[in-house]
Amino acid sequence: MNTAVDISAGRLFQAAPDLPVLVAPPRARGRIATFARRHPTILLGGTLLLIIALLALLAPWLGTVDPQAVTPSRRIRAPSETNWFGTDGLGRDVYSRVIYGARTSLLVGLVVAAIATTAGVVIGVVSGFVRWLDPVIMRVIDGLMAIPSVLIAIALLGVVSGSTMSVVLAIALAEFPRVARLVRGVVLSLREQPYVSAAIACGSSTSKIMARHILPNAIDPIIVQATYIGASAIITEAILSFIGVGTPPTVPSWGNIMAEGRALWQVKPYIVFFPSIFLCLTVLSVNLLGDGLRDLLDPRASKRI
Repeated sequence: MNTAVDISAGRLFQAAPDLPVLVAPPRARGRIATFARRHPTILLGGTLLLIIALLALLAPWLGTVDPQAVTPSRRIRAPSETNWFGTDGLGRDVYSRVIYGARTSLLVGLVVAAIATTAGVVIGVVSGFVRWLDPVIMRVIDGLMAIPSVLIAIALLGVVSGSTMSVVLAIALAEFPRVARLVRGVVLSLREQPYVSAAIACGSSTSKIMARHILPNAIDPIIVQATYIGASAIITEAILSFIGVGTPPTVPSWGNIMAEGRALWQVKPYIVFFPSIFLCLTVLSVNLLGDGLRDLLDPRASKRI
């Protein structure tokens, strides 16, 4: 503490102690720039996915005409100022159909990811923690995983009537075994941890141990796997619609649009080109987001925010 002299009063007084200099926290813009520099895949994938999601949400305002409006006098028109992506064989505006098709693809991907992840988590946790059920559940899961997911979906859609919900359920049934096997492997390693043994020794119930000790520590790989399930569901829906067993023709879908334009591919390639570009960009954005989340949530990563 410093001592000074008050000349006017002729006495000594103590100056205020030196205070530490407060450093202002970094600005939010700087944090975003740092995050983007360290995790560019999350930034790129998230930005692309956000743009496509906004296009889907704003489709009623961004679409030029009704995607189902048939205009025979404007059949197979090349891209122009009136029809940005041209028209198909029935005179429907391809641009409007592509924008509305984003709704179908994103909805299918999101709902399938939610259903498949939820079912896979429940089955995987039970299989990994309840030892006597593990062999039975895993043999069923192995049998489902031995069949390609597209074939399972085709077989199920051949039994039930074609609708968007039936497509979602068929794809979810084909995708949930991947989540179940992943969660089961994580649970097998977590149940041997000391804190789980301590919880068992304290008399905690199985459901309480799963909810408090198992699931919170398995959430990171589950989130990453859910993104891959969503991307796979979008591709599978496009395949099913392309071969005619997916969403009904009355529902705009990228697979439907490409299927309707394949007969004119050599003379009017734009009918297939534009929906395929949107499909590729959507799947790429979801995969980039999943890769970025995997690197961010990986505890072994050397660089963390």
